[in-house]
Amino acid sequence: MPRIERALLSVTDKTGIVDFARALTSLGVELVSTGGTYRILKDAGIGHLREVASVTEFPEMLDGRVKTIHPRIAGGILAMRSKAEHMSAIEAHGIPKIDLVCVNLYEFEKIAANRDAPLAELIENIDIGGPTMIRAAAKNYQDVAVVTSPADYGSLIDELRANDGSLSSDTHWNLAKKAFATSAAYDRAITLRLADIPPTNEPLPVILDIRALRSLALRYGENPHQSAALYASGKTGIAGAEQLHGKELSYNNLVDLDAAWQLTGEFDAPASAIIKHTNPCGCAESATLRESYRRAFEADPISAYGGVLAFNRDVDAETAEEIAKTFIEAIAAPGYSDAALKILTAKKNLRLLRVAATALEPVVKSITGGYLVQTPDVHRLTRAETQVKTKRAPTDEEWTALEFGWKIAKHVKSNAIVYARAGQSVGVGAGQMSRVDSVKVGAMKAVLPLQGTVLASDAFFPFPDGVEEAAKHGISAVIQPGGSVKDAEVIAAADRLGLAMVFTGVRHFRH
Repeated sequence: MPRIERALLSVTDKTGIVDFARALTSLGVELVSTGGTYRILKDAGIGHLREVASVTEFPEMLDGRVKTIHPRIAGGILAMRSKAEHMSAIEAHGIPKIDLVCVNLYEFEKIAANRDAPLAELIENIDIGGPTMIRAAAKNYQDVAVVTSPADYGSLIDELRANDGSLSSDTHWNLAKKAFATSAAYDRAITLRLADIPPTNEPLPVILDIRALRSLALRYGENPHQSAALYASGKTGIAGAEQLHGKELSYNNLVDLDAAWQLTGEFDAPASAIIKHTNPCGCAESATLRESYRRAFEADPISAYGGVLAFNRDVDAETAEEIAKTFIEAIAAPGYSDAALKILTAKKNLRLLRVAATALEPVVKSITGGYLVQTPDVHRLTRAETQVKTKRAPTDEEWTALEFGWKIAKHVKSNAIVYARAGQSVGVGAGQMSRVDSVKVGAMKAVLPLQGTVLASDAFFPFPDGVEEAAKHGISAVIQPGGSVKDAEVIAAADRLGLAMVFTGVRHFRH
């Protein structure tokens, strides 16, 4: 590769730029610079330095909006050295070659992080000349090195010194790929931030844009013959959780941890969830975290073995002592006391995750040929929006149990049935092809007495048989969305059996 003879430096992040410029000039490189970068380099006594206006023969204007957008800059970057007609053209117009472009962009994301930033401020912090130069240099990567990160300055100077002022073709190519990624990320940040600004009546984007960094290579996916990795969009939620202890996480661990974490997020009181294969086998809320875990565990202690846990409070020593009594795969919680960590880390393989809360993002599922996207199911039921459909209204205790069971049903695979008491799940029927079978499975799974429990159903009962089956096991009240063509028959069955029945008007399918 030929020696770098001229470099254009125009950076928002001034970190290391003076030392980088000084090293370039020591190698005989002429520098062209703009605005604030030029002033810093000049004040630092950097030699071989020209202002960009001396190249364009045109002053900076429009409050700095126009500085480098000029044929004398673009031509110097884009001219292909291997094409005689390109070289003749720039020579004819007196355009100097630019061999290295060092640019980083206006800090749009820093401004955008302020949710109250006015639109005018956001617009003014959208860089135009910077992305133009970056993309131009990356397009002509064979001849021009493009530098977008101060982190690369040191290694580039070392290579230039070792190679008589030139960079290898591999270095040019790697810098170009990084430059295109930088430009793409910048445009994406602008697109996503402006999409939040009204007027907009689109609950979901017209273009699905998912950007996440691979944060963890997994041993395999759901099964050993499938490859898998975790990609995180930030440092919140299960994907961005900090693993404090235990062996490496598996694909299935992460899926179950997310299911457990989302379930505990439904509750205001201290709550615990035990998950197996994405379904809750136990869930409870109570005055203390220890008691909530004890009640969740007793709902199905056999299934809890080898399960995944989540808590909506920091795990304390008393709760940790209860957890330590059985084999658990992984735990997600906002934090852990020092005493709890001492107890839990005694279990060598137990995975402990500290999770920062985050707003739920749109739900994305891949299908052959594309993706399905939906807004997250964040509906919170209020008693005022329900309708009592039976002759008998629920008692206060039944209301409490119905509301609790309804929260859990939202997190059970359809067809979903939950038997519950106030603050405690008793039996869960999940994923059956008929609703009456889910009623039967939920009763079959129950370890605790079913007499006096209530029943929550994620969707309507198509026939009275589901309610009739549940009544055999001693339930006293039912909560369901309603909406079946046979609602009248289902309500009549409830009245005949002495049950209270509440309609929510909201369905919670979970496929």
